[in-house]
Amino acid sequence: LPGLSAGASGGLFGAAPRGSPVVPAPARNRPRNENDRERAMSEKLIGAALAQAVAGLDGWSLADGREAIVKTYRFDDFNAAFGWMSRVALKAERMDHHPEWFNVYNRVDVTLASHDAGGVSARDIELAAFLDSLCAAA
Repeated sequence: LPGLSAGASGGLFGAAPRGSPVVPAPARNRPRNENDRERAMSEKLIGAALAQAVAGLDGWSLADGREAIVKTYRFDDFNAAFGWMSRVALKAERMDHHPEWFNVYNRVDVTLASHDAGGVSARDIELAAFLDSLCAAA
């Protein structure tokens, strides 16, 4: 395609061509409209509150080496895994809270952490429960 290049970083959509306007990304952690929930800074869960929240989830555990929660999901095939990821993406976008994940064929490894809180927050617990509910509904 004309005008499409690998860019300075080597990626397909690398640095913008000289003279191109730079459009800033929308500000995060604030409501996008009146129907959005307040996106104030998340409060980090610690100690007993964190242990209790994680214990209430099915198969989630604390990550090694960082303040996050992790779980591996397995599906029948790639199509099922990717379909699940697409449904998660819709919810994550509504929450303005996005998972870290890694997908190979039928496996999806998920890590959740609230970067603004510096660890696990109630938003991570809410999203984890939603991810599990999608599997239960399948």
